[in-house]
Amino acid sequence: MSLRRVGRSAALVLPVLLWAACGQVYRPVVIPCTEGAIPGCPVEIPPIPANFHAVFAISTNAPNSPGGALQIDVSGDTILAETPTSNPSAPNLGVMPAHAAILPNNSRVYVASVGSVSGGIDGVSAFNTASQSPFVSGFGPVSSPTLPTQTSSISSISEAGNLVTVTLNTPWTKVAAGYAIVIAGVVIPDCNAPACNPNAYDGGFTLTSINGAGTTIQYVNPSAGLPTVSSTVSSVGTSTFPPQPVFVNSTQNNFMYAANYNSNSVFALNTSANAVINTAPVGIHPVSMAETPNATKLYVANQGTSQATSSVTSLNVADLSLNTLTGFTGTNPVWVVARGDSQKVYVLTQGDGQLVTIDTATDSVSSSLPVGAGANFIFFDPNLNRLYVTNPLTSTVYVFSDTGGANDTPVQLTTISFAAGSAACPLGCSPTSVVALADGSRFYVASLQVPAGACPDPTVTGSCVIPGLTVFNATSLTLQYPTAPTLTLLSYPFAAGQYAVPPVASCVSPVLPALYSPGATRFRIFTAASVDSSHVYVSICDAGYIADIITTGNNTNNNGGSDTLPDTLVTDLPTAFGAGPIQASGYPANQSPIFMMPGQ
Repeated sequence: MSLRRVGRSAALVLPVLLWAACGQVYRPVVIPCTEGAIPGCPVEIPPIPANFHAVFAISTNAPNSPGGALQIDVSGDTILAETPTSNPSAPNLGVMPAHAAILPNNSRVYVASVGSVSGGIDGVSAFNTASQSPFVSGFGPVSSPTLPTQTSSISSISEAGNLVTVTLNTPWTKVAAGYAIVIAGVVIPDCNAPACNPNAYDGGFTLTSINGAGTTIQYVNPSAGLPTVSSTVSSVGTSTFPPQPVFVNSTQNNFMYAANYNSNSVFALNTSANAVINTAPVGIHPVSMAETPNATKLYVANQGTSQATSSVTSLNVADLSLNTLTGFTGTNPVWVVARGDSQKVYVLTQGDGQLVTIDTATDSVSSSLPVGAGANFIFFDPNLNRLYVTNPLTSTVYVFSDTGGANDTPVQLTTISFAAGSAACPLGCSPTSVVALADGSRFYVASLQVPAGACPDPTVTGSCVIPGLTVFNATSLTLQYPTAPTLTLLSYPFAAGQYAVPPVASCVSPVLPALYSPGATRFRIFTAASVDSSHVYVSICDAGYIADIITTGNNTNNNGGSDTLPDTLVTDLPTAFGAGPIQASGYPANQSPIFMMPGQ
């Protein structure tokens, strides 16, 4: 059994890998991975002297601990820079990062964090990428612009059982029951720990009611330590209705947009001023966005809570004014991508399983194709003009041409089964993400198995999770390696022959068809490809590592032959250290990666 991951359930990690071409010069960075000189570095697989590329990963940490970000040198298979994760005097990322995006010029990374889930502060953090240089420069300082938030001081708090009533000095507007709130700074008089928790009122909660004037709110506090009888507590605390940014996106260098799950809004941030300069209302619970490449419109997928509250919002980028969008009837939109020519936008609905096409000129729905309820992700391949859709609930991957149908709509090319007995995954897998190489040769599906009963991997005791990556030929749409379709993704420092990891409670994604909510793990395993098609990376939440796969077999030995076959695991790269305890094997707990996306 791999003891070093026992107890890592406290860490919830969300890396986002973003790819950036940064120049034409190769250099060894930090620690060259050569000839087995470093543990875990395969013998005779040196770094590829190709164009320099970078990967950016973000991770959430243990509860109430700041997340972290790292930059990986693709050519050298090494970590180039990290943000601080434990130094309280240094600027950190926010608590519980949810998503990240990089500016088109690859200069700056933006990260959305939902710290209010645990009673903290929501934020959008930004930092400059490490520059190309013979010397390690590291990231620029992390900065966080102030986000528009409704906050009011509290005049009084009372409770009856665990139902808490708060009187606000400043009324809230456009706030309804069911949304998240944060209470901070409330102290219960004459309450001494441990018998009584003097800060028991503080934390993140779900609003149960608000009066018409917006001055009296109620919520249920499950914490121990509340007064045992109804009482009124004088307070100098604050009550906040947080925005909860969960997604960032932009096709411009001057602006970044943040979708806010709790406040049902979109913020426009000026990247030069590092400040929010505009806000627009959207539908209920926005969870994904896509700006058209021509930077004229921004489309927002509003997950809602039902078909009646599900929607897609079209905004004009110039001023965030609202466009009327017609014909959309899908349930629970979860992902949206824009076509390269800016003429079409594709929306994926999880509730009723539809791939919806929107004509951006008319903002009307032009087609809707079935992909099964539970579908979770679209990957748009601009090189082959394809759309790949994963559905972990039905163990299916769909491949579409993005045009060719009536009204310039998608045409389905094939359906690939990952169910038990399939060629792609004989034991049955749940595909959660897909990526295609820019050279048009292959596409890759990241999936996981959660075997019932005891783990088949003898190195793991009890239950386990088996991460995998399946390689497909993009021309024939068939398995690239039919005899071994799923690559094993674990190497050093895991045990020899290990292919599974113990499950981590915080890595479990919502059981479909349950909807995404801030703080939940959106992708337990995810994949992305470098822009030069030389590497594919897979984030593995339960493992706390990022698998680094070389896609080209261009390393030659002294006899002129190739030592490395294409699609070979090079190493597993660690995420930032977590706030959890040192494991039994002596390794610190790592933050656990769960999501990746390609950069510009």
